[in-house]
Amino acid sequence: MSMFFPTSDECARHDIFPGVRISTCACEKLMLSYVELEPGAVVAEHSHPHEQVGMMIEGQAQFFIGNENKILSKGDMWRIPGGVKHRVVALGKPGDIVRALDIFTPIREDYL
Repeated sequence: MSMFFPTSDECARHDIFPGVRISTCACEKLMLSYVELEPGAVVAEHSHPHEQVGMMIEGQAQFFIGNENKILSKGDMWRIPGGVKHRVVALGKPGDIVRALDIFTPIREDYL
């Protein structure tokens, strides 16, 4: 086990909503989350005290953050201040997978 180069087997994995899987890697104050969403999967509206920024890697999803919403595609980014309500709906046809990266600070203990 390397302190600096974690393998995918050493990362935490969670199904956080139906059709939404994450794999996480964390340091002391920062967490990276690799997210895969099946078409039609929904990240239910929620908020948390953590700051969150992310980038779409593949596919499309509709993001609802605060009082704004937008369909995001590969290369698009988002930022969510702590305490702001948000939800996500994965778009696409069966077989498509939406892939994204999220960064949280401080780390989300519930994702370790």
